[in-house]
Amino acid sequence: MDRLIYTAMTGAKHILEQQATTSHNLANATTTGFRSQLDSFRAVPVLGDGLPTRAFVVDATVGTDFSTGSMQSTGRELDIAIQGKGWIAVQKPDGSEGFTRHGSLKVSENGILQTHSGLNVLGDGGPITIPPDVSITFAKDGTVSTVPSGSRPNAVEVVGRLKLVNPPEDNLVRGDDGLFKTKDGASVDSDVAVVVAGGMLEGSNVNVVESMVSMINLARSFEMQMKLLTNAESNEAKASQILALS
Repeated sequence: MDRLIYTAMTGAKHILEQQATTSHNLANATTTGFRSQLDSFRAVPVLGDGLPTRAFVVDATVGTDFSTGSMQSTGRELDIAIQGKGWIAVQKPDGSEGFTRHGSLKVSENGILQTHSGLNVLGDGGPITIPPDVSITFAKDGTVSTVPSGSRPNAVEVVGRLKLVNPPEDNLVRGDDGLFKTKDGASVDSDVAVVVAGGMLEGSNVNVVESMVSMINLARSFEMQMKLLTNAESNEAKASQILALS
């Protein structure tokens, strides 16, 4: 009975946490470039006096599904999408380097190329400056070119190249701001093999149907854990009655 209570109690607790993760994924089903979060359970024995009959159920390290999302054509000149593996390097508010797949970019009032949330997009030499009154194009290798408004198409000027990186996925962690970073927080060198597509955005890789089914299964699992606790309470009450009669 002791083992049953510990298993059911911790199982119910972490099912609620897994439901929160699934709800978070569903809430970001339409977020550009979002990578769904993964949860898994593992058993941990309770150490202490007495027989080792008790075990906790805890969440294993939360992981990430790095599979690519669907490509969506927008026709907007400041929209880009990574084709296959890779990330866009951005400058976080603390000056460190972060990685994102959200390619909806903009130009700030000061002419700095930024993400939709206002973070500076990094180039090979730092933030990229865009001159005023120009049309912007992105090459497959991340080269940023501009053409002054009203000029001939051959009056192209290269203003920089996006810093495109592809660090090992097992070395990436998701921050509280939604950006990814390396486990040690170090910057990563550019990868010339990363390819971008202009005028497109990558959708979320969340499978809505699978997530909804997971929510239903988790709800049923939670009910089962509650029934186990109820049964344990009932068994304890009956045991106490038997002991009292004896």
